Amino acid sequence: MINRRTFTKAVGMGVGATAVSVGVGAGTASASASAVSSASAAEAGRGGPHRPSVKPAIPLIAPGTHTAFPALKQVRAGVLDVGYAELGPKHGPVVICLHGWPYDIHSFVDVAPLLADAGYRVIVPYLRGHGSTTFLSGSTFRNGQQSAVAVDIIALMDALKIRQAVLAGFDWGSRTADIVAALWPERVKALVSVSGYLITNVEAQKTPLPPKAEQVWWYQYYFATDRGKVAMQTKQNRNDLCRLVWDDVSPTWAFDDATYNRTAAAFDNPDYAAIVIHNYRWRLGLADGERRYDALEAKLAARPTIGVPTITIDPDRDPFLASTDGTAYRKFFTGKYEHRVLTGIGHNTPQEAPSTFAQAVVDADWM
Repeated sequence: MINRRTFTKAVGMGVGATAVSVGVGAGTASASASAVSSASAAEAGRGGPHRPSVKPAIPLIAPGTHTAFPALKQVRAGVLDVGYAELGPKHGPVVICLHGWPYDIHSFVDVAPLLADAGYRVIVPYLRGHGSTTFLSGSTFRNGQQSAVAVDIIALMDALKIRQAVLAGFDWGSRTADIVAALWPERVKALVSVSGYLITNVEAQKTPLPPKAEQVWWYQYYFATDRGKVAMQTKQNRNDLCRLVWDDVSPTWAFDDATYNRTAAAFDNPDYAAIVIHNYRWRLGLADGERRYDALEAKLAARPTIGVPTITIDPDRDPFLASTDGTAYRKFFTGKYEHRVLTGIGHNTPQEAPSTFAQAVVDADWM
């Protein structure tokens, strides 16, 4: 999950801050939809994305209004055959939504159609080891380190011929989006990052947190053991563990069994356990990464700043957050910036507060 502290070719692989407290009850987002899209003649002539003539207002919907995506697509990108959902107009401005652990693309099952209706082309990929995303070669190391996942997104953008996109994510998805924005800013038009700056510093991870804070991270220490590895390889144990995490980190979200089961199907990927276990062991310095990513990891260890327009979001019921004011990571965002606090919302922010999250994407795009 989130950093506990607080291209393809590159690796040889073929402002003032404003803090806004946002409630998520009735009236949080505008109930009026204004998503009439029109491109200027010059922009259309260049074949660029069709930008709405007015800023869209996302309507308020109840979480769980949508339960499924249209038929998924597959594309070969880097070392992967990536499964992804795509919604919205082909020539709309692109938004890439990135999920975390233990979640999947259904975290955006309400967000994606809201953005599509607002005129955006929305791409929601399964991260490596999840759902229908598979490795092209059985011999490729099942690597969960942060730079490898970020390179996957650059490879996906290249494969889909996407020059630039708004990136929006939470958990692993926030970390991945942060890295892409830091290392390849020319590919990122704007950023929405739940929990702010999550780029991992492995050396810093070696310093203990206060015991109460460490308690929240029980599963990453479990994954450091063979016992935890076997649990992730065993379907019933895996599903029970992930369900427990959902309950713990989203204490106000009244999701049902069907909602959880739709996501848990993505955990049946044959590489799921290997990717998850390696990710958490790598973060704690207990597993090596691949040498091909060393140069990227060296850049990330230096804590690079992010200069693209950014909205950070802290949900106030997320137990991983020591505070929700964003001050701990504000210094890492050097461009146009806004911070928002979501009251009554837990860790799976886009699925718990889809209209609010989607509006943040629109607002970041228009910064």
